[in-house]
Amino acid sequence: MNLLKERPPVSSQEKAVLFVATLSSFMGPFMISSVNVALPAIQQEFGADAVALSWVATALLLAVAVLLIPLGKIGDIYGQKKIFTLGLVVYTLASLTGAFSTSMTMLIAVRVFQGFGAAMFVTTGMAIVTSVFPPERRGRAIGFYVSAVYIGLSVGPFAGGLLTQHLGWRSNFGVVVPFGAASIWVTLKHLKGEWADARGETFDIPGSLLYATSVFLLVYGASLLPRLPAVYLILAGAVALIAFVRVELRTPQPVFDVRLFSGNKLFVFSCLAALINYAATFAVTFLISLFLQYIKGLPPQAAGTILVAQPVVMAFLSPLAGRLSDRIEPRLISSAGMTLTVLGLLLFALIGTETSEYYIIATLMVLGFGFALFSSPNMNAIMSAVDNKFFGIASGTVAAMRLLGQMTSMAIAMVVFAVFIGREQITPNNYDLFLKSVKISFSIFAVLCTFGIFFSFSRGALRK
Repeated sequence: MNLLKERPPVSSQEKAVLFVATLSSFMGPFMISSVNVALPAIQQEFGADAVALSWVATALLLAVAVLLIPLGKIGDIYGQKKIFTLGLVVYTLASLTGAFSTSMTMLIAVRVFQGFGAAMFVTTGMAIVTSVFPPERRGRAIGFYVSAVYIGLSVGPFAGGLLTQHLGWRSNFGVVVPFGAASIWVTLKHLKGEWADARGETFDIPGSLLYATSVFLLVYGASLLPRLPAVYLILAGAVALIAFVRVELRTPQPVFDVRLFSGNKLFVFSCLAALINYAATFAVTFLISLFLQYIKGLPPQAAGTILVAQPVVMAFLSPLAGRLSDRIEPRLISSAGMTLTVLGLLLFALIGTETSEYYIIATLMVLGFGFALFSSPNMNAIMSAVDNKFFGIASGTVAAMRLLGQMTSMAIAMVVFAVFIGREQITPNNYDLFLKSVKISFSIFAVLCTFGIFFSFSRGALRK
């Protein structure tokens, strides 16, 4: 049997949905990675300290994490296209405003509103794709959606560096405006109908507030690790999360039906696999970038060129992996991808001062291959494991797992650095401790990802 045989062409509605969904999934990662490159220029213009500068990145991530689930439910109730379009409008206007920021306070506020808009189109974009594409074509569409994320991550640092150098840091915000405007135009003109499978339900305000509080405390606490206040914030967040679960179990129409986690093994294990995968892989770029610049003595541009090997492989292979998951059980493809990821992490745990750049590139490609095989099929499994009325919630859950996993990954790396290096700058005097920290971090990630294989393979079959 030919697993990749030709299928009927997609409809104009499907093309329009795929266009705006993939363009929106490109904009978020592109903006995050391009603005990160512009941070030194922002610091120079506003004279910002390190804490204020860190909030340029943290403010957006916090806003997205806090609002994902409530906005997903609002989309299910009042219409996913409405929330998606409003999110594009908010994000585009915030980006335009960011280009004219006059202070750090204004810029950080802009990032909050960007996060608000991004949460709206992230949590509904995947839900709309899942609603419009039939199961036999859904995996391929999700593959393109995921691929756009990796393209954004790949292009962002290069474009951000060029824009900042030749046009100033403000151009990183302005360049997103045409993308947002194009997405809004296509959405209003070509997306017909509305998707609101939970229409008529009431919005759970107490549950939403508890969720927002718990996620804020957990994510903000993780960003402060390994300092002592982080422990208190994380414990408070855990208490709020327990309270959220108890409230949701008693609420007739909860903002998040936690019973999805009690009676849907496929959904639960797929979400846990996603959380673990992001927790084990997000810090890879951070660690290898430092390794290349400190241990190998490469300039930032050369280090960035090497690092692009991983997202390029992801972008190229994700649509194929998603399409395969329409034919083959997603758990088989995802588990194979997770296994490759463990291999790549173990290879990085063996690096040393004599490790060549070719070894780094090859290992990054192994990780890119593994993550591409894992991500699209796993997302296909998550979205196909719930009823239509839960598409918004499921999409928001995927994004929340990604954000929490990313924060966990960075927290693990920071704690390891704190244990072996302390709060000192990385200098030639402690390169040996830095290298030891990097290797231990990758070893921890490999062990963590091994547990992820269990959840990925044991989730059960999507197709009976």
